Amino acid sequence: MKIRSFLDQLMAPTVHSAYETGYSGGRRPQMSGCGMRVAIGLAIAAFALFSYFSSTSSETNNFTGRTQRLKLNPQQEIQLGLASRQKMAAMHGGVSSDEQAREFVNRVGQKLVKDTDADETAYKFEFHLLADRNTVNAFALPGGQIFITEALFRLLKTEDELAGVLGHEIGHVVGRHSSEQIAKSELVGGLTTAFVVASSDGSSNTNAQLAQLVNQVVNTKYGRDDELESDRLGVKFLYEAGYNPEALIKVMEILKQASGGGGGPPEFLSTHPSSKNRIEQIKAEIAKIRASGRK
Repeated sequence: MKIRSFLDQLMAPTVHSAYETGYSGGRRPQMSGCGMRVAIGLAIAAFALFSYFSSTSSETNNFTGRTQRLKLNPQQEIQLGLASRQKMAAMHGGVSSDEQAREFVNRVGQKLVKDTDADETAYKFEFHLLADRNTVNAFALPGGQIFITEALFRLLKTEDELAGVLGHEIGHVVGRHSSEQIAKSELVGGLTTAFVVASSDGSSNTNAQLAQLVNQVVNTKYGRDDELESDRLGVKFLYEAGYNPEALIKVMEILKQASGGGGGPPEFLSTHPSSKNRIEQIKAEIAKIRASGRK
């Protein structure tokens, strides 16, 4: 049921018999404007929750141990990634013209997959070097499409550092962060709308601004958690593939320097955690793996 038709049914006049209500004449009592807004807001919230639980699946991730609500199954993730890869590449000038560098990126990425548990998933990983020499970035689409720009690639000094970047992005894929984020964003959007409708008095946009901020904080928190989880998975993949996991610390330092020394919005309102925080988490994960006796 669409939200619009759902609201139309709520607001449509309803005919009741006087025998049903005990009311026998005159004008029927009306719900106040505030009461109507609250009722509609609650209905929207209920609809958002119903949609969230009815359109998502609950699964425990073998890589993270977390139970997630997921919007897409692996095959849908793969299809979405394949359908989006050309557009994403075009946004960064297409693939790099440096054939040797492209092959190097693909070789390191495939080694990370082949020598780790990532090879046991349904995902078909592909690694792409993009021509963009201005944007320092790497990102992953759902299903295994992974990209790194030339701007970031040229800053890396060793194969281990490249493996650190690609291992982190593999972490996003096997962590199924895109599928989880789609489900969460739909739920948060619905609940935010419910809050605005229920609390708005029509004279100020304060409530709408507050709801927007709440929505932003919730979603950026999820983003920071995903980044930290991918860092931990990146350390795991580096170890399993025989790379030096401390190279990921160097990557964080490179990213910090590329961002002008770590400037930008506070971590609380940033999609990515601060470099300092990430480095501390990476060191802790390395120590944890070493303590477990793994090579």
